[in-house]
Amino acid sequence: MPPAASERPTRIVVDLDHLAFNLRSIRAHVGVPVMGIVKANAYGHGLVPVALHLQAQGVEQLGVAFVEEGIALRNAGVTAPVLVLGGIFGPQVAQFILHDLEITVSSLDKLRQVEAAAQALGRKAVIHLKIDTGMERIGVHSYSSRAFVEAAVASPWCVLKGIYSHLACSDDPNSPMTLQQLERFFDACSHIERLGAPMPIRHLANSGGVLHFPATWLDMVRPGIVLYGVQPDPASLRTIEVKPVMSLASQVVYFKVVKAGHPVSYGATWAPEHDTRVVTIPIGYGDGYPRALSSRGEVLIRGHRYSIVGRVCMDQFMVDIGQDSAFNEDEVVLIGSQGDDAITAEALAQRAGIIPYEILVGLNDRIPREYRGGSAER
Repeated sequence: MPPAASERPTRIVVDLDHLAFNLRSIRAHVGVPVMGIVKANAYGHGLVPVALHLQAQGVEQLGVAFVEEGIALRNAGVTAPVLVLGGIFGPQVAQFILHDLEITVSSLDKLRQVEAAAQALGRKAVIHLKIDTGMERIGVHSYSSRAFVEAAVASPWCVLKGIYSHLACSDDPNSPMTLQQLERFFDACSHIERLGAPMPIRHLANSGGVLHFPATWLDMVRPGIVLYGVQPDPASLRTIEVKPVMSLASQVVYFKVVKAGHPVSYGATWAPEHDTRVVTIPIGYGDGYPRALSSRGEVLIRGHRYSIVGRVCMDQFMVDIGQDSAFNEDEVVLIGSQGDDAITAEALAQRAGIIPYEILVGLNDRIPREYRGGSAER
């Protein structure tokens, strides 16, 4: 569908029906509640529209990286529980509590900061304990977590809702590290059992865990990229049927014949061996389309696959269509399907030498997003 006359021809289409399908598939697969991860602008799909649609589907919890993302959700009317997964700064703690955001507590010192803010406001804070089982990022090491867990259980100003860790290697179904991390996580949880306190929600499985390691599903799972219909790694197994939520398309904006030997784009890195037809597409690395796809990427035009030639520019790139025909305003598919062919985010990432996460989250707000399906069609 071409854009309206006043809209930029390059656009991202987010299929909310596919998002709902993926959530149902994950739920049926794991059989436990789901925390839908919507950090980083919902992996490029749009933070607020995606969160609102997941909430409408009854998702049990949402996860973001920063307090600012959580506040944006609350300001947009999202009422579902929201956990902020990232590390906290003391001056921001009050904002978590005032906006009813659940807090990741990753050390004894952070716990004391949260308690002080909660006491000052006269409102209890809802917390999840972060246990480091092998990422060496944030969180208390599992082998030294006893005092940390005991203090959290005894805290008069904190409601201990969850305890969690993060899997480092679960995208690879053959990695032995995931089960090692699970054992370490259970060691930390055993301190709560020893105290006789109610066990909080245990959550460990990211997308890789959901796909490959049933033992990590526990009380809740945290799917990220697989929720958007994309596999996290070439080694990942397609154990769940999911559908891509995002497509990216543009239009031909210029057509010309390039003579043999005449280089195309910056640096003169590519020139045709024979006279050829080249079209220009109005999207570039300024939109987050990777420059690494210079003379490597492919697009679909009129149901045929063609190669990007020369360097990707900030705002446009060129495509060699050989002796075929294309016209201004013809649709160009960068991610998605056209005719009988399709280009996936996974395939694009492999060509660029990056991971599919970078493809999705790199597409910035200069590209308009259109939402189709669901109750939020617009």
